[in-house]
Amino acid sequence: MTRRIVFALVALTATVLLATVLPLAFNAAAHERDAFVDGTAATARSLAAIAEEKLGDHSADPALSAALLSAARQHDELLVLNKAGDVVVSQGVPRDAWKQLAAEAAERGAPATELTRDRVIAVETVWNDGRFNGEPIGTVVLERPTGPLNHNIADLWLYLALLASGAMAAAVGIAIYFARWVSRPLVGLDATARQIGNGELTARARTKSGPPEVRRMAATFNMMAGRLETLVHGHRAMLADASHQLRTPLTALRLRLELLAADSPPAAAAELAAAQEEIARLTRLVDGLLATARAESVTERVVPVNLLPAVTERVAAWQPVADAHGVKLVTEHSGDVGDQPRISIGIGHLEQILDNLLDNAIEALGGPDARGGRVTVTVASSDTGATLTIADDGPGMTEQERSRAFLRFTTGSQNGTGLGLAIVQRLVTSNGGMVRLEDTPGGGLTAVVEFPGIGLREGTSPAG
Repeated sequence: MTRRIVFALVALTATVLLATVLPLAFNAAAHERDAFVDGTAATARSLAAIAEEKLGDHSADPALSAALLSAARQHDELLVLNKAGDVVVSQGVPRDAWKQLAAEAAERGAPATELTRDRVIAVETVWNDGRFNGEPIGTVVLERPTGPLNHNIADLWLYLALLASGAMAAAVGIAIYFARWVSRPLVGLDATARQIGNGELTARARTKSGPPEVRRMAATFNMMAGRLETLVHGHRAMLADASHQLRTPLTALRLRLELLAADSPPAAAAELAAAQEEIARLTRLVDGLLATARAESVTERVVPVNLLPAVTERVAAWQPVADAHGVKLVTEHSGDVGDQPRISIGIGHLEQILDNLLDNAIEALGGPDARGGRVTVTVASSDTGATLTIADDGPGMTEQERSRAFLRFTTGSQNGTGLGLAIVQRLVTSNGGMVRLEDTPGGGLTAVVEFPGIGLREGTSPAG
């Protein structure tokens, strides 16, 4: 944002300077040229008035001699011609362009001037009794170098350039100051939001810097963060209490049923065994509900994880279970050997995601009518992070079943609780990822989990 504000203000200042300074500079330079030409023409008129007496009676004129000395000091070229065009007085040799100007001046009966890059030439007609009453008796040609003019114009451009540069520097300084004044609190607010998102619930934004609107926003954010911290702590306390209050009586009830079943007749023992299965199912349901509630609590601290070694470790842990069900468990890495995708994820979340997905896949293949299936776990890098796919060649799901698979208590298994995929979905989304179910080519179900990379998790671009 700082760069955008600076660029906008600098662009505005540059536009204003171009719209004002350049026309001013061109007008001032044109005025300097006109003044220089007019000054040269005025000098030529003065010399013509002085030369009138010289050409009229052919006598020496001290004023004309002084004019010649002055012309010499200024490096002027001066010619005084009589009516026949002969040179009467000369100081240097003007360029041939004066002849055309002299013809124009004689034809019009008025002075003529010409400005070139390095010279200005002024031709003035000498009259014996004034311009309006007399006759032309000669011509004065004055050629003056434009070195002083060019120097003045260069000084003018330099002055305006320095003025514009100073204005631009001031604009940049002011823009940077105000941009940082606005952006620093926002950057701090963004960092605080990431800290809270990563589980640091005690983080708070600064409220004593920046514009009033930003300070009010930071204060509101801190109030929201405080309420969130209170809610999360209360939620965690409730989970701990519920875990203890629900599991303890269930465990006691299961132990009592086991004691009764040991001394019961066969008919009663069968009923007690069925009751124990229901208690076991209820225990799994309670554990699933608590796991789901924990998955919905998105305040765990995130850590960077190398995805491939973590997946390999969990696959190895589930290998005995897969072998017991006759399921072949395979790990694949799609990419270069040195390509190790890394993600940021809550502590223990990746293990829970893998455990639930592998459990579902093995359970789908592990029935008595579906032995010998295959589960393929693939890790790959993506443009935005990493992708984890767990594909099985089991019975799969219909489109309607897939659309409801992530809802609680939705299950296609008699022994399942319908909470495994719900837990996966909440854990993945709480870490900024996405999960979806697709058909496996040739039959089966594929779970695709997309994790953001470390850069995206920290609020930067994938390349950064």
